Amino acid sequence: MGAGQRSREPEMASVSIENVTKRYGSVTAVADLSLQIRDGEFMVVVGPSGCGKTTTLRLIAGLDLVTSGQIRIGDAIVTRVPPARRNVAMVFESAAGLFPHLDVYHNMAFPLEVRHVPRADIESSVDTSGRRWGLSTLLRRRPTELSFGHRQQVALGRAMVRLPQVILLDQPLSNLDAKARAEMRTSLRRLHREVGTTMICTTHDQSEALALGDRIAVMHDGELAQVGTPRGVYDYPADLFVAGFIGSPHMNLVPAAIDGFVAHAAAFSVELPRAVGVERAVLGIRPEDLSEAPAGAHTIEVRAELIENLGPHQLVHGSAGPERMVARVSRSLVVFRGDVVRLQVDPNRLHLFDEATGRKLF
Repeated sequence: MGAGQRSREPEMASVSIENVTKRYGSVTAVADLSLQIRDGEFMVVVGPSGCGKTTTLRLIAGLDLVTSGQIRIGDAIVTRVPPARRNVAMVFESAAGLFPHLDVYHNMAFPLEVRHVPRADIESSVDTSGRRWGLSTLLRRRPTELSFGHRQQVALGRAMVRLPQVILLDQPLSNLDAKARAEMRTSLRRLHREVGTTMICTTHDQSEALALGDRIAVMHDGELAQVGTPRGVYDYPADLFVAGFIGSPHMNLVPAAIDGFVAHAAAFSVELPRAVGVERAVLGIRPEDLSEAPAGAHTIEVRAELIENLGPHQLVHGSAGPERMVARVSRSLVVFRGDVVRLQVDPNRLHLFDEATGRKLF
């Protein structure tokens, strides 16, 4: 079997980021980051703009050098290995890197041609990738003749055609419209199942992270805030930042005074499932965990200010005293602006955070 044929077999690898810090002058973009990505895993790194997620990808790719710490791909330490020798492919947010003078076929073939893969293998690989991404009828067009969505598909196809050990995707869906974004999410997940290559994807869209990742890593100010399965991070946020960032609409976060098994907010009180040993805390209530209730001691009365009808449910935006609240309620509930909606929450669905440290209490 020739070298070209051997290169058609996928080579998967884990990625280990070990106490990595990256500084640009006086600015620390990534601070003492440690993250393990498993062999064949789809990891999504999510966080707001400027949190360090793109820098992390560039460090893995070797496009930027770490200030301190170590990066491994598989068993090999690659901290100082040039990008071309890392067997990593990276797709950028703007589909940058496509050659405007080459058609789709030759853009996708380029990574194989520079590795002197046999022509028959190149044709087979490009044909397979073209069919996978729905580009078979566009192979003779140049990038300037394509929509942005198709250009992004070409960039993804080119990254995957040589079957690298690791594929890095920097916000690959951010410039697509809603329909194209949903279709691309499905395509990426299906492709990952088929190929099994280790993938690391960044996004600022937490809904996208929840939909795509085997696990998600939440970053904030250059640091790792939490890592876990999408359901684990959503149901058990580690601190106030994660609680407020993950979820759409975001979690209601309400300051409260704690008196034994009761939390007293400015305009309502709720029972707690257990005592927590602090006097001041922040209540966390997911919008979907609020439900209609009769008047009672622990009813949350929300004055509706905006109602969003979203098909299977509706969002009621309003206020409970000085606190802003959002509730996801049944579409059968008849509510108008100015109405007072009485809501309740299951104590076992509450989240509670230490007001002083932001850390989760339960």
